[in-house]
Formats: sequence, structure tokens, C-alpha cells
Amino acid sequence: MPGHIHILGICGTFMGGIAAIATAAGYRVTGCDSNVYPPMSDQLRSLGISLTEGFGEDQMALKPDRWVIGNVVTRGNPLMEAILDRGEAYVSGPQWLAEEVLRGRHVLAVAGTHGKTTVTSMLAHILERAGLEPGFLIGGVPKDFPVSARLGTAPYFVIEADEYDTAFFDKRSKFVHYRPRTAILNNLEFDHADIFDDLAAIERQFHHLVRTVPRSGRLIVNSADQALERVLACGAWSAVDTFGPGGTWQAGEPAEDGSFEIVRHGRTVGRVRWTQIGEHNRMNALAALAAATVAGVEAEGAVEALCTFGGVRRRMEKRGEARGVAVYDDFAHHPTAIRTTLDGLRQRVTAGRVLAVLEPRSNTMKRGVLKDDLPASIASADRVYVYTAGLGWDAEEVFRPLAGRALCASDLETLVRAVVAEARPGDHVLVMSNGGFGGIHGRLLEALKAAQPK
Repeated sequence: MPGHIHILGICGTFMGGIAAIATAAGYRVTGCDSNVYPPMSDQLRSLGISLTEGFGEDQMALKPDRWVIGNVVTRGNPLMEAILDRGEAYVSGPQWLAEEVLRGRHVLAVAGTHGKTTVTSMLAHILERAGLEPGFLIGGVPKDFPVSARLGTAPYFVIEADEYDTAFFDKRSKFVHYRPRTAILNNLEFDHADIFDDLAAIERQFHHLVRTVPRSGRLIVNSADQALERVLACGAWSAVDTFGPGGTWQAGEPAEDGSFEIVRHGRTVGRVRWTQIGEHNRMNALAALAAATVAGVEAEGAVEALCTFGGVRRRMEKRGEARGVAVYDDFAHHPTAIRTTLDGLRQRVTAGRVLAVLEPRSNTMKRGVLKDDLPASIASADRVYVYTAGLGWDAEEVFRPLAGRALCASDLETLVRAVVAEARPGDHVLVMSNGGFGGIHGRLLEALKAAQPK
């Protein structure tokens, strides 16, 4: 019978998803975090999960059967130190999920530097439309489901397979725990400079993932990615499907309405008509379609299902419009993602300027590892505004090549005032950050509403 687990770091998207799945599986779930606030706190409490603010040692009195540790927890955490001192049973979130939920299921894991959340959401949506009722754990908020994690009733479980490390006591990538039968390798670039020394170190972790896929399983691989070629060259023991240029699955050039044909083994199997934009999303679509057919969905039906895909929050999401100025939100923070996001917006809007507002917030960006790639990645924007608080490098110097089109500021209100002073009807303000960015989207819209018409 399921017992009681107490989750340390429960309010993160991944650990909160584990909490929801564990509750559905019959476990009694409690948890704690240093930031217990809506919307995650409301979601968890609606499931009957008791939450504690902070990591106090007094939580030892809860006496759970097992402590589940998120990777936000480090040595020196008072509750973790007490768990270690008393020899209590503890496990990482990914390992708990693998042992208690994923074992015996057909796991479809979505790995890659970019697009993991989107492809996972697409794949779960296709399987759902096919009546397969998959379980899933998505590291974002899919618009086609009321939740980002679900136990599911079928053999299939779709999971966003992150290469970030598992826990302070397990420095392997999370995805090596999942033992997928189907693994999507979407793309691979250097990121997470706080835990990886170079691209080769990440490639090694991807190779470890490939080693866990059974010979009867399937690898679905981006045909145009050289880093993934190197990963497969280290060894592959499963059948391989490719997508992209020259691959098993290919996407035709988009028509004026954004629709495009899907070709499999040289035969057209359907046409995707949707609201998503950009070449990166066409590649994401191919990956999801290939994986869905492995799960038994007919290719034509999978394409039809994809036409109803609603997208993911914070992926080119229009947050509002004020005085004729549209404000968008996107999760982009890596130079490649910034470039493709801007390209996608340019395809969607044919008139008006693009004002790009960037928060280089990830650990990689704060360290300045890829800072020299930023000016070129954002150069297609008409104006650039960079939030510099917490950066360990000189943003003014880095963005100097943009010849006066960039403004750098460490104060959020200064940044908001500058954007509002520049914006005029017909402009598009694109906010890019992998965090909350101080609620800048709402601040911009309110300030635009209050500004005098131009």
C-alpha cells in the first residue's frame, strides 16, 4: 500500500508534478519549500496536500515513510541535515518517480536543449486525442490540459526529460532515471554552465540516456544536429527514426497561412494547420508525430490531432494590448532560443516594430558564458532593453555592437519607463526570460494604459 512521502522543494514545477502524481497514486503527500506562494501552492492545496513554509528541522515530527528530495536542496539545509543525521530513508524526485510510477510503463522521454516542454505537450495532446489517456509530467503549463502532471490510466507516460542534475547527492542528469522505451533527442547545445564544463560533458549524459533505451525501443533524433550525431556515434542499440532535412520525417515549407505538409518516408501523410509559428515549432511537430506513431497512433490521425494543439503558456503568449501596443511573453533565454523566437514573431507580424526586452537570468547567462552570442541573436529587434541586475559581466560593453539600439538597466522601473516612452501604436513588445521577471508584463501593460497617447 502507498505510504506517506514528504517532498522537500515541492513548489517547483517538476516536484509539484510529482506531488500531484503521487496523490493520484494513493500516497499521502506533504511538502515544504522556501517559497510557498500561488499559483503552485493553491494547486497543491486543492489536492489536499499540506504545505510547510521553510525547511525547519521540526518537520522531522511528520515521520514520513520516505523523504523525497528536490534538487533545490543543498547540504546545510537544516531539514536535510537532520534527515542525514538520523539515517532516515530519502530519495531524489526522479528516482522516486522511476521506481514508483514509471516502472513497467512505456515511457516516452523528450530530451534536448530547446523545445522539451513544447514537444512533451504536443505528444501528450496527440496521445490524448487518440484516446490513450497517457500519464505525463510537463515542465510548463500546457494549454490543452488543466494540469501539468497526471498519473494517467494507460501504459503510456510522456515525460519532459531534463539534462540538469538530479540532486545534491546524485549528479547524474535527471533523465537517466526514466528508462524510456521511446526517447526523443530534439537538439543539443551548450547550456547549464553551473554544472557542465563544456558541450562534451552534456553529450556524455545524452549518451548515458541512449544506453538505457532497450534494443526493442526507439530513438527519434534530429537529423541536422551535429552534437547528436556525435552522441549516436558513441553507440546506439535501438532503432533510429530521424526528423528534419533528409530525415524519415520532414516538414514542407509553410504556406502564407502558416500551414505545412508532413512527409514520412517520402509520402505526404497530412497537413498541419495551427497557430504555432517558426521553424523550430515545425521541427518540434515532427518529433512529436514520430513518437506518437511509435505508440500506435496512425500518422494521419496524429497530424489531425496536432492541428488542434493549443500551445504552452509562456511560449510566444500574448499577454495583452494597450494603446495599440501588443505585449508578448516567451521563455527564451539561450541565444539560439532568442533568435528563433524573434524569427517566429517576425513571421507572425508583418507590420510594426519589435521591441525586445531581455532578462539574462539563467545560471549560464549570469555567468556570461554565452554573452558574446547575445547581440547577434537579438539583432533583428528594432530596439533592445536588457535587465542587468545580478549579472557578472558588463552588459553595456556586450551590447555595444547594436549601435545605440540597446538600453541596459539594473532597475526594473527604469526599464519599463524606457519601453513605454519608446513604444507607439502597432509595436510589438517581446519579453524574454526564464523567470517571473518581476511581473514586468503587467507593469508594461499598466504603464502603457496610463501613458499619454502618441
